[in-house]
Amino acid sequence: MAECGCEPTSAETAEQRRVLKIALTLNAIMFVAGVTAGVIAHSSGLIADGLDMLADATAYSLALLAVNREPIFKAKAAGLSGFLLLALGVGVIADIVRRILFGEAPEGWIMIGVATVALVVNANVLRLLSKQRDPEVHIRATVIFTRVDVIANIAVILSGVTVLATGWRYVDLIVGAAIGLYVVKEAIEILSEAREAGRSG
Repeated sequence: MAECGCEPTSAETAEQRRVLKIALTLNAIMFVAGVTAGVIAHSSGLIADGLDMLADATAYSLALLAVNREPIFKAKAAGLSGFLLLALGVGVIADIVRRILFGEAPEGWIMIGVATVALVVNANVLRLLSKQRDPEVHIRATVIFTRVDVIANIAVILSGVTVLATGWRYVDLIVGAAIGLYVVKEAIEILSEAREAGRSG
């Protein structure tokens, strides 16, 4: 989406803050729920999804700090978000390797239940963020984060269904690895956009 080059109005700034605070609160709650459920259910997919929520919560916090600040600060906030997401993706992939060697079968019903709640949360956050007019780089970064979450939630739900239907635990590892790789891809996209915004700012 092209930027208009205009400064947001005070009303738009207030709306950005309101939406980001809602997103931050919901993602912080779902991070705790997702990782806890992932550990209980022995699910790499849920743990990856929960950690992704933590990255989102951090991104929303950085975006809140960037609201109404100069463009270079916003670009730096987006860049920091990208580095965080990149580290998260690499960490998830490393955990997948550990679970291939030492893991056990995940609990499908827990995976489906928690991922469904997370999907509802993220779909609503994405809807709120997408309503922002001419979003700047720090807001666009949060949209990318949330879009990753929606895809990851759907993947975990499908993984849980497969585990229940077949008992094949490796589908959870495959989904977890796919989330990790997708997270790395999106991190690179955010970092590229942040660099471009930093040069133009």
